[in-house]
Amino acid sequence: MKFFIDTANLADIREAQEMGILDGVTTNPSLMAKEGITGKDNVMRHYKEICDIVQSDVSAEVISVTYDEMIKEGEELAEIDENIVVKVPMSGDSIKAIKYFSEKGIRTNCTLVFSAGQALLAAKAGATYVSPFVGRLDDISTDGMALIEQIVNIYTNYGYTTEVLAASVRHPMHVIQCAEIGADVMTAPLSVMKMLINHPLTDSGLAKFLSDHAKVEKK
Repeated sequence: MKFFIDTANLADIREAQEMGILDGVTTNPSLMAKEGITGKDNVMRHYKEICDIVQSDVSAEVISVTYDEMIKEGEELAEIDENIVVKVPMSGDSIKAIKYFSEKGIRTNCTLVFSAGQALLAAKAGATYVSPFVGRLDDISTDGMALIEQIVNIYTNYGYTTEVLAASVRHPMHVIQCAEIGADVMTAPLSVMKMLINHPLTDSGLAKFLSDHAKVEKK
């Protein structure tokens, strides 16, 4: 399963990259705003900086909502770097845009997906990735992992090449469940990735090893 980091923070991206486990980056306008990146030129430069760090897939989201505007903005984003994946929110115009981008060889990530039907349409249109939001479904007492499993099964049934990118991943169990189900990708903040490292028995075991070693060294 690929690990993408969900952020626009360059320091977090570099740290995840240095860990040796990073396969890509997902961003959105909210994450850009969180880092104080405003204005089209600054946003475009920031995407390029991200691409220079990871040199792998970077999802850059359009802010347009109509077909013609999404095409224009998506093509501009795709010109930033060969690793840019144009991220579009699920809508009728977005499905049309995904089909257009697919035919032009521009990779896409269909985001804000909350149903298997939406994921099926995105795959039929040729999306590179589809992003179901598991955490936000959990927030409304709906099983986000059940949706991931449903989409994985549908794509397997018909041989769709669209990759299932589990988004809105909130904690380590989401990551493990995604891996068990067979999601192609999960995207999460750096903090969630680091949580996978920790276990109390690992900590206590290491402390015991170091304590015993110190005793031996004194002899």
